[in-house]
Amino acid sequence: MASEENAHILVVEDEQRIRTALIDFLEFHGFTVTPAVDGLEAERIVSEGKFDLILLDLMLPKISGEQLCSIWRQNALQTPIIMVTAKGQEKERIKGLDLGADDYITKPFSLEEMLARIRAVLRRTDPARAVGQTFRFADLDIDIGALKARRKDKKIEITKREAAIIQYFAANPNRVISREELYKEVWHDTLTDLGTRTMDMHIAKLRSKIEPDTADPTIIKTVRGAGYKYEV
Repeated sequence: MASEENAHILVVEDEQRIRTALIDFLEFHGFTVTPAVDGLEAERIVSEGKFDLILLDLMLPKISGEQLCSIWRQNALQTPIIMVTAKGQEKERIKGLDLGADDYITKPFSLEEMLARIRAVLRRTDPARAVGQTFRFADLDIDIGALKARRKDKKIEITKREAAIIQYFAANPNRVISREELYKEVWHDTLTDLGTRTMDMHIAKLRSKIEPDTADPTIIKTVRGAGYKYEV
């Protein structure tokens, strides 16, 4: 299987037909799946176990998906959440994202689209799942565990934060990554003015180590007014 193998997904869906189809499809693609039929059961299951991703229907009995998302994020749950909404619930979808959902999908949806969104969120929120601990980054060989980069015979030492930045860019090639997103995923916090300065210092330091020409970065490029981009 691909990099999502063994990821554990909680499927919170009260419609049996949809729930069964999702479970069968996701298990076929190598995921471990735990089902929950209502919001109360989902709340209990999450309090007892750890998941790589939660697939959360918005309209649930007992506790709504919206309430659950709010409760979990208030309790600092970092597990990525994909909200499932019915067609026409635009306000609810926006509210779900504001509450901390990582993505949403609208019913009716194809199972292939659902799979693509799950894979995308897993790559975005867990770079190690996408690129692993050793990988190629531009012309560099990266070893996350050893905190080393190598360009031909030259060894470069990197910090844990720098390794996390590299890993996140490697997992999201050819995509503009905003400062807000990078700070959230690497520092696990909301970007502030102080955070912006901190991040810019880290990027500058990392570039001084890995860029052939720091005056003209070609590995981690600045996209003016938008953020950064790693092009493959």
